[in-house]
Amino acid sequence: MQDDNALIKAAISARHAAYAPYSNFPVGAAILDEKGRIHHGQNVENAAYPNGICAETSAIAMMIQQGGTRIVKIAVSGGDGELLCTPCGGCRQRIREFASQDTPILICDANGLQDRFTLGQLLPHSFGPENLD
Repeated sequence: MQDDNALIKAAISARHAAYAPYSNFPVGAAILDEKGRIHHGQNVENAAYPNGICAETSAIAMMIQQGGTRIVKIAVSGGDGELLCTPCGGCRQRIREFASQDTPILICDANGLQDRFTLGQLLPHSFGPENLD
């Protein structure tokens, strides 16, 4: 549970660094890697909308940049608590590249944990690296 709390706090904190002037929807993400390190990221929007990046994507990039190779657990923080802010389809596939079907995904708002899923629940029957072996 301590790992969950630290990861949730990191995801909530990352929201404050988001650059979301167009949607006004800041999102933060935090990844626990296989070495026990936490990597965080936030969404960064762009006036040319398709060029923005999601919080999960920036957290994955930080994990890779710092030598991590596996997502053990990920927390995503967005929204106001009325609706869940789960990873978008593209981010689910990006998470899948570095995670297994049973990887926990913690969904949070600004106040804490709202729900938890496995990657397999959010992206069933997914295509991953082992499909190319």
